[in-house]
Amino acid sequence: MKQTDVVVIGSGIGGLSCAAVLARYGFDVTVCESHSIPGGAAHAFERNGFKFDSGPSLYSGLSYSPSTNPLRQVLDAIGSDLPWVTYDTWGCCLPEGDFDTSVGAEQFCEVLKRFRGSDAVAEWQQLQRVMEPLAQAAIAIPPAALRFDLGAAITVSRFAPSLARHAANVLKLTGPFSRIMDGVIQDPFIHNWLNMLCFLLSGLPASGTSAAEVAFMFADWYRPGVVLDYPVGGSGALVNALLQGLEKHGGQLILGAHVEQVLVEGKRAVGVRLRNGKEIRVRRAIVSNASVWDTLKLLPQGAVSKQFRAQRQATPECDSFMHLHLGIDAQGLRSDLACHYIVVNDWEIGITAPQNLVLVSIPSVLDSSLAPPGKHVIHVYTPGNEPYALWQGMDRRSQEYELQKRSRAEVMWQALERIIPDIRSRCEVTLVGTPLTHERFLRRHRGSYGPAISAGVGLFPGPSTPLPGLMCCGDSTFPGIGLPAVAASGMIVANTLAPVRQHLEMLKDIAVITSK
Repeated sequence: MKQTDVVVIGSGIGGLSCAAVLARYGFDVTVCESHSIPGGAAHAFERNGFKFDSGPSLYSGLSYSPSTNPLRQVLDAIGSDLPWVTYDTWGCCLPEGDFDTSVGAEQFCEVLKRFRGSDAVAEWQQLQRVMEPLAQAAIAIPPAALRFDLGAAITVSRFAPSLARHAANVLKLTGPFSRIMDGVIQDPFIHNWLNMLCFLLSGLPASGTSAAEVAFMFADWYRPGVVLDYPVGGSGALVNALLQGLEKHGGQLILGAHVEQVLVEGKRAVGVRLRNGKEIRVRRAIVSNASVWDTLKLLPQGAVSKQFRAQRQATPECDSFMHLHLGIDAQGLRSDLACHYIVVNDWEIGITAPQNLVLVSIPSVLDSSLAPPGKHVIHVYTPGNEPYALWQGMDRRSQEYELQKRSRAEVMWQALERIIPDIRSRCEVTLVGTPLTHERFLRRHRGSYGPAISAGVGLFPGPSTPLPGLMCCGDSTFPGIGLPAVAASGMIVANTLAPVRQHLEMLKDIAVITSK
């Protein structure tokens, strides 16, 4: 039997962020990861010399400090970094036509003028004016300052002047973004475009995405000189940077350590039991980075009330993913390939419709180390719009499963053919992932993207639970889905467990607050 201060269940970005910051605070931390590779949905894997990102492919606010991005704040807190490639343009293949666009407000106005005319440009510019004070309000309190205990009165009070300046606008951030958007935007193309951005942020359209989340994006994407970032070495290099920070401060990651149950004694979580029968006891807390549904599976009967269990079990869920990972021969390809493409097939059926939105990532355009010489690595995926019900109960070794994989992957092939017409003849590695793949390798309930908690209807819960000694981080807790959000959730848990004095010292170290 092993003893430690804190056990973190799962090595996703939220779990690693939590563990690394806890280790930085001086806690003895052990991360238990069921998979043989760390990183959760952000892990990387290799086939025949091609290095694939399993999930996230779009990053921003990470190549400079200080930054409003919580993940950058975590890296600064743990004293870890990695090289970044920056760029500003991606491709769009939409019903209106194919075009390149950039982060920043100006170039998108040119796109709007071309497709929709000067009235659409005027609407977009008005939205920019409306969003500017809201964006400033969204970043008035750095995520690194947050904690979920009475100590927050001290750490957050350091930002009281900034919060006071933006108080009126903070209230406007509490509802769905559609409330703001619909008051300004009439043009159908801009309406569709914003719904698409919201879906990519949260897995929900503008009517379900919080105004705060969109305002945070506006603060990041539409500031002067903005660029997008890509980690050299892919998402695996980002995971390794967090892991190095964890280990540098004395924390430990155990791979192949599947947590079977949270141990409860005297109405308190006191440790975990692994599938191999080993137990790890904790002196302070257990932090679950698993989804809300998967966390409930770890709790013995009676550990929490039936009401709490039923309420959390009923959390609505986003759909799952289809993935296409390809290693291709790049000889003779056009030289102006972008790293990312967004493909929308039909605005009329809604941005959340199954197989309607397809994302394409070709990161070897930016980082040639991800593929052998003369090759490219490609990741195509349908982002949280693949129904799990189509796959439920299927035998992954059956012909039925193989045929459905081929059929449901076709939309991804067709999207990619809009960019590389002869793609099918170029493939050297072809891997198709389904919701069952997502469920199996990521230990995700029904392969879900995460909770579909609609802004204005519900709120993401905080990290505490009714079971003393058990806390949660990740995309089932505040602030929600996405890399910045899960990093924030992990950091918030670490801050909550740390003494306020150490928390304030960390904020000074990462230049979020200045010494007095």
